[in-house]
Amino acid sequence: MLGRDPLIADKNEKEEIAFLNELGFASESLDLKDYFGKQELLKQKLDSLGALWVSGGNTFVLRQAMRLSGFDQLFESLQKRKDFLYAGYSAGICVLSDTLKPIDRVDDPFNFPYSGIDSPIYEGLGVFNYAFMPHYDSDHYESKAIDDEIKRCIDQKWLFKALRDGEVIIIKNS
Repeated sequence: MLGRDPLIADKNEKEEIAFLNELGFASESLDLKDYFGKQELLKQKLDSLGALWVSGGNTFVLRQAMRLSGFDQLFESLQKRKDFLYAGYSAGICVLSDTLKPIDRVDDPFNFPYSGIDSPIYEGLGVFNYAFMPHYDSDHYESKAIDDEIKRCIDQKWLFKALRDGEVIIIKNS
């Protein structure tokens, strides 16, 4: 359960935004912490966007930020939009599961960086009825921990989908 270095996370965010801009997207950073307790303001911001790229980190910390900003409540309406894309990797995809329990030995569920939350949120956003196991069989520092989680999923008969770095899942709402 390694933490992310904030300087590395910031560098990665800047590189991802630059890459998306080079591809022709008008990209900017959206930090959910800026919207804690400001759900209506977040709704206005999301309504102005055509897509979100949700990056990695601690799945449980991301889920807390989604709760404190009201993103989790707004997400239902985002799913109904025909002109909106939700994309991401690692934690950004793990939160789409119905439960985060299968990932709690990779990401620390007891990391509470924000006031207002003092117990783990195990409920995901509920798009999928299975857990995601990112970084499977990959050159990533969490790959071994993911292997252990996959064994636990099999033992517990929990549904999961293992993803190697670079693999994608595309779901199109019709």
